[in-house]
Amino acid sequence: MAKANPYGPQGWTPARIDDLTGKTYVITGANAGAGYEAAKIFLSKGASIVMLNRSTDKSEAAIEALKSEVGKDADVRCIKMDLADLGSVRTAAERVNAEVPQIDAFIQNAAIEQVATQQFTKDGFESQLGTNHYGHFLLTSLIFDHLVESKARIVIVGSGGHKMGLKRIQLEDMNFDNNYNPHVTYCHSKFAQMMFAYDLERRVKAANLPVSVHVCHPGAARTTLSKDEANKMTKFLFTLLSPLAQSAERGAWPEVLCATEDNLKESAYYGPTKRGEMVGPIGECNLEESVLDAEQAGKLWELSKAETGVRWPLPGYNPDSTEIGP
Repeated sequence: MAKANPYGPQGWTPARIDDLTGKTYVITGANAGAGYEAAKIFLSKGASIVMLNRSTDKSEAAIEALKSEVGKDADVRCIKMDLADLGSVRTAAERVNAEVPQIDAFIQNAAIEQVATQQFTKDGFESQLGTNHYGHFLLTSLIFDHLVESKARIVIVGSGGHKMGLKRIQLEDMNFDNNYNPHVTYCHSKFAQMMFAYDLERRVKAANLPVSVHVCHPGAARTTLSKDEANKMTKFLFTLLSPLAQSAERGAWPEVLCATEDNLKESAYYGPTKRGEMVGPIGECNLEESVLDAEQAGKLWELSKAETGVRWPLPGYNPDSTEIGP
């Protein structure tokens, strides 16, 4: 059932954004697609942008293009980071903590999708899970104290794919050694990323920390995401359906909404609201309830800590209590 759109029949648009001078937004994967378009919107409103991208050459080209479109004085720079390499994530996190005085929103935009055959990250994780979830999980933990000091928003770009696939965490085989499928495994990675987001939201609320967590999805947008890693059939379908999709700019609107709009709901999910939530006015969307399973989320949290070797500064959360657990 469609939810009433709090932003009216036309939905949310960037016209609602006030001047952002003095604010800083950190965005992963911002050299192309929705991340690039989000950066452009923020810059056009006077904000500063720190990109976290894996390609130096593409980042330099993106910065040049943004300055050409927004103005030569646009404050945008890049810190190199590869989410598929935990060592790279740690190095980037050190630079963020040292070089970015204030973070108003940290946007987890980067992702890979529909990898044709089972591939692995440098640290041995299935590539989509390793990039989309573990890399962001580690990065968030390493800059978390800074996010708290900044009273930042954490924005996780999810996917309608969380309603497809397994609709659970495959704890018994996270690398999909026995049942790899490009689409199902991608959906699993986004399910994990979103489950982490809602678990983090519960934890920061229980700890009464000045951080908020928001989740969105771009819908069907014409970006490079499905074209770079996919098999031939997926690429063909992407080309066939591309005319029906919305622009990359429209795909960026939900993450910009979550980074700037006041009075966002808890445990909510924002994005396009029409045609199966693929296109249309931006508002609150329907969420697969299983992604809010606190017990399963706790297991994912502990597994993610073990796999990434991180000790979160945030205490554990007991879903059966309003108090912080051990």
